[in-house]
Amino acid sequence: MQVESLITSMTPALYERVKQLVETGKWFDGKPMSEHQRDMLLQAVLVYQAKVEQSGEHMTVGADGEIIHKSRQELKSELQMQQDSLIARFKKHDI
Repeated sequence: MQVESLITSMTPALYERVKQLVETGKWFDGKPMSEHQRDMLLQAVLVYQAKVEQSGEHMTVGADGEIIHKSRQELKSELQMQQDSLIARFKKHDI
């Protein structure tokens, strides 16, 4: 099977599972992967990030195949925007 067809047929749920396998270096039953198996799954994760996910998150692979690096200021501003939209704020006497 060609890599391109494998990646395009990968569902987001499968991608998350494969990413978890690569992060832990173990199969779901707890057995360790061989270095070759981990390398192959890591390649699949990187190609999926570049071709399908295209999230633009820090330290992921962009569509051009390069790793996305963001400055500290960019990361801080993104975090600030997320915090502002996710945190509910209440006044002391609202209880």
